[in-house]
Amino acid sequence: MWPIRVLIITFLFSIQINVIAQTTGTITGKVTDAKTGEPLIGATVILEGTSLGDATDTEGRYTISNIPTKTYNVKASFIGYVEQTKFNVVVRSEGNIDLNFELQEQVSELEEINITPNPFAKEDVTPLSIQKFSQQEIAAYPGGNNDIAKVVQSLPGVSGSVGGFRNDVIIRGGAPNENVYYLDGIPIPNINHFSTQGSAGGPVGLLNVSFFEGVSLTASSFDAAYENVLSGVLQFNQRNGNDREFVGNLRVGSSEAALTVEGPLFKGNDSEANTTYIASLRRSYLQLLFQVIGLPFLPDYWDYQYKINHRIDDKNRIYLTGVGSIDDLAINDLDEFDPEQEAIQNQIPVIRQNSNTVGIGWRRQFDDNSGFMETVLSNNTLGNSFYRYDDNVNETGLFFKNESRETEMHLRYQATKFIDNWTLSGGVNVINADYSNTTEDLVNNLNFKTDLNFFRYGIFAQSSANLLDNRLGFSFGLRADGNTFTGSGNEMDKTLSPRLSLSYKLTEDEKWTANASVGRYFKILPYTTLGFQNNTGNFPNKSSEYIQSDHAVAGLEYLLNDRARISVEGFFKWYQDYPISTADSVSLANKGGGFEVFGSERVISRGKGRTYGVELLYQQKYTGKFYGVAAFTLYKSEFTNLFSDGYKPAVWDNGVLISLLGGYKFGNNWEVSSRYRFLGKAPYPPVDRDRTLENYPAVFFDYENLGAKKLDPLSQLDIRIDKKFNFQNLSLDVYLEVQNVLAQSSPSEPRYGLNRNDNGEIIVPRELVRVDSSDDGEVLPSIGLVLNF
Repeated sequence: MWPIRVLIITFLFSIQINVIAQTTGTITGKVTDAKTGEPLIGATVILEGTSLGDATDTEGRYTISNIPTKTYNVKASFIGYVEQTKFNVVVRSEGNIDLNFELQEQVSELEEINITPNPFAKEDVTPLSIQKFSQQEIAAYPGGNNDIAKVVQSLPGVSGSVGGFRNDVIIRGGAPNENVYYLDGIPIPNINHFSTQGSAGGPVGLLNVSFFEGVSLTASSFDAAYENVLSGVLQFNQRNGNDREFVGNLRVGSSEAALTVEGPLFKGNDSEANTTYIASLRRSYLQLLFQVIGLPFLPDYWDYQYKINHRIDDKNRIYLTGVGSIDDLAINDLDEFDPEQEAIQNQIPVIRQNSNTVGIGWRRQFDDNSGFMETVLSNNTLGNSFYRYDDNVNETGLFFKNESRETEMHLRYQATKFIDNWTLSGGVNVINADYSNTTEDLVNNLNFKTDLNFFRYGIFAQSSANLLDNRLGFSFGLRADGNTFTGSGNEMDKTLSPRLSLSYKLTEDEKWTANASVGRYFKILPYTTLGFQNNTGNFPNKSSEYIQSDHAVAGLEYLLNDRARISVEGFFKWYQDYPISTADSVSLANKGGGFEVFGSERVISRGKGRTYGVELLYQQKYTGKFYGVAAFTLYKSEFTNLFSDGYKPAVWDNGVLISLLGGYKFGNNWEVSSRYRFLGKAPYPPVDRDRTLENYPAVFFDYENLGAKKLDPLSQLDIRIDKKFNFQNLSLDVYLEVQNVLAQSSPSEPRYGLNRNDNGEIIVPRELVRVDSSDDGEVLPSIGLVLNF
């Protein structure tokens, strides 16, 4: 624990430093029309509670200088448009990113009615089941470690893995591989290091929060442009680099360090450049800490992210963006014998993984500003080398090997047209999928080598409108997908997926709103499943069907004021043709939450599932001192299997989710925030002890008794303290974070290992015994800093 003590002492010492500080900063940005992207000339931008403000110039840009360094709400307004407020904007002496506004045209003609502006941004296509985050909300999230996968777990209906060093995102009881991720409209297969191939989880996020202008999570009512989604869409909107000067930041945390730089390219003597860049590199030192502490595994990772944006003219821009990672999960040779650590060392896989996504996009505004078109070409690759040994430390006695590479080349074209109150869009996408895999499985007597290449394709259309004097929002979408591999893949009528959403403002002041949506969505099976071969070289899963999920959601929202709301939503999801493992007789919906190769087995498309529940949400935007979120979810998640008729609880069936998040800002740039999470008891499959003993260190589960036992509830409180320092040419953010303040035990499945003596030698005859150590909870303090220059 000495590194933690040193960091705490450093933190306490740093706050006592008395230096000459700069107490003012500058913010700048642009105000544009949300539909056309045209600059709004003469729009007013003000800092609430002050006399500071500015009007936009001919380029739509504003600049407010000599701002005292603290936190503000910033409001933009323009005649004929709905005003917009950016909440919780931290003004520093250095490191302030552009604050841009996109204003919606005011449609309502009820001039005598006092309409409350809705600060909770929605979209015509998705009037409910959507949440949005700003960069500041993500960066200051207690217990989040700048990781978006952890941040979204404060939302209603969203949970994560319980224990197990995992970072899965579970949305409304669906499996983690039911979500999709987009970076500026470019699909990325995973957002985690050491990702579970075929699924979507991992222990550590790989995206840099410094890039984000905003993040949105959609849990239903998906836009038809999104393919292969059943439970959630996470869209990361990256900002452009600084177009005026070189700036950057260095972030140092308890487990990693990241450097981000940005600036103009080819600026010359112009005040602003048409070409900008932003790039980052992050390196972990978690493996060093784990080695000092004496843990049995050493996670080592790098990641990088970049974006280049070029404005050709007022109507055209192109951008190049990418993200990637290099991961190495090695095994540590323990100095002292510990039964539980020994079992982990035996059972954890050796993983060497790399991922890369790169895409180029062209967006062209129509000359009459009546719409735009966008073309995106991208490539993503995941290389996964996954091994299990009898002796992991020396990597001898190989009994399982999976060496695979999956690559997708995406081409998407989409056109959007504005006609009066209507927005019409449509497009096509084509994907070339290439999957190679060499598998040697001595335990299950399976060996195959796959080299698979095929095409996926889709067509989509969406129409949205605001009717009845802007009180009724309407959206209808249609999508169909196909592929050239599966037996019925070219029968696009089987994947016809309509979706409809309605939103109605019940009162003229627009405080009460009723929302509803229905939709059908499809997902092709992962490449690990499609590319699975038996020993005769056949593809037994070629006859599999797309997974089908039908959604029905209804909700009610009430605006308490211009920065607080209460909402309630009920949801129901039905699943058809869910793949069931023929080896384990269980739905694949119950797998994919561990360090494994998910889906590489024979399946049959006979499974059904259902998740249903109700969500309550109270959300308070920053008031000048306080902000907070309270979310409560009551739900069920159930799937069928081959053991018996009827539905059985899924491993994601926590039943109850509670999340409380709040922060208070004191004077002199101090902030205290906290998060409380409660997850109800979740079922888990017990270990098949006889089969595991026979094949140890391979572990097998008894899925027939899934649900007979449940994990204890998770109850965790995290606290974070932030202090911001401002100097002449830089600013410094320092934070102290304490996870699990109440020292609650973290629920985990029982762990088994071979019975050994005090020297670690196996006792003969071999016996499988439980090796769990004390269930006392650990308080995890950490410290970090962000240096902006």
